[in-house]
Amino acid sequence: MDELLQRETEGLIRSWMRHDQEMLRGYLVADVEDPRINFQSLLTRHFLIEALFGPRRFAALKLAELRFAAAMNWLHSFLGEAGDADAALHALRVGADNAEGIEIPHHLRLTFGGLPTRATGSWVPHYIRKALESARTGTGKPALAAPVLSTFQGLWRRRLDKERPARLAVFEPACGSANDYRFIEAFGIARVVDYTGMDLCEKNVLNAQALFPHARFAVGNAFSIEADDRAFDCCIVHDLFEHLSPAGMEAAIGEICRVTRRGVCVGFFNMDEIDEHIVRTVDDYHWNTLSMERTKAVFERHFPVVRVIHIESFLRWRLGCGETHNPRAYTLVASS
Repeated sequence: MDELLQRETEGLIRSWMRHDQEMLRGYLVADVEDPRINFQSLLTRHFLIEALFGPRRFAALKLAELRFAAAMNWLHSFLGEAGDADAALHALRVGADNAEGIEIPHHLRLTFGGLPTRATGSWVPHYIRKALESARTGTGKPALAAPVLSTFQGLWRRRLDKERPARLAVFEPACGSANDYRFIEAFGIARVVDYTGMDLCEKNVLNAQALFPHARFAVGNAFSIEADDRAFDCCIVHDLFEHLSPAGMEAAIGEICRVTRRGVCVGFFNMDEIDEHIVRTVDDYHWNTLSMERTKAVFERHFPVVRVIHIESFLRWRLGCGETHNPRAYTLVASS
């Protein structure tokens, strides 16, 4: 590793190690970042399911889960703004387009009218009704109930429990405190993959090992990955590259692609369709706005097929949804 990347590594370690270990355990796993309803986490799990079973298997269940996440994200916002659960439930039952003046989006009304339903042999319950009924009967501030948020967790686990695919070697750099792995496990995917998680922050790795002592987690650096070429079938990455210098990003992408044989799925939280990266140094690390085209071009040096998905555009196309909480969220999928 050259001197520039070594200095950047030391700065990244300082920036993460100053955080409390307990805080890191709960980072990026709640509210709109909850991997049960976060669209980029869903696409990551769907990427793994497609790598295991092909793109057509479970297609209806994957689409149903996207509809579920769209509904839960809207309900989370609605309830967080002190929306009346009773009013929303009544409006949906009678087909109204608003609840006491708050617009109910068309996609939510369509989903409400189509539930319960079947998807890839799984019975999908009326989770919108359950969400609103549990919110109106709870105490304190209305919120989405944990059993409702876990609706598809149970559906996927029951479906995948019957499957015996060829095992998939999966690598996740910058895994945090098992932020997404905890739901790869809960959804029943961990049983059919050989997972390796890596993070630069030792506190994150300790958290992950405490949560999942039988899984494989290690301290490691994306600039220099201790693995053979093409050691893994697939790699998944979330929220890493915006925090690296442009040179560091290219080095990390090169290493990740070097150790991956079939495909990479990357979630970006701050990307835009601009000509050049906007580089911002914040203390010991970066908070950049990445150019979609320039980032895509780096992956194209390593994989022949690279697809970039703008999350808001994708949801408008698939579900007719409006805005999301982050208009600069993109997911990139590179494959051989």
